Amino acid sequence: QVQLVESGGGLVQAGGSLRLTCSASGSISNVLFMGWYRQAPGKERDLVALDSLTTSFTKYADSVKGRFTLSRDNANVYLQMNKLKPEDTAVYYCYAVDQTRTYWGQGTQVTVSS
Repeated sequence: QVQLVESGGGLVQAGGSLRLTCSASGSISNVLFMGWYRQAPGKERDLVALDSLTTSFTKYADSVKGRFTLSRDNANVYLQMNKLKPEDTAVYYCYAVDQTRTYWGQGTQVTVSS
């Protein structure tokens, strides 16, 4: 079992920056992918960034390429968000998957004002 807890969300002006942190605990040694999804009100939960722990390849949504950067250490996953836009407003969820299970954090709200 893996537990994921997000932090770092908040209210920022357009053009500003935030850094989200996902703190992972539990049985994390078998995790294959980790990343971030987001969900705006009334919309589906969509991929923001996904990192393969086996190939060391990170995939980004087209809407955030060049602005967001995912990074990891042994117990945490980070999402550095720069040049934020109002359309980035959403609840951001940390995500992990091993061979059999998918894990989600509880989410952290990011609001970007125009």
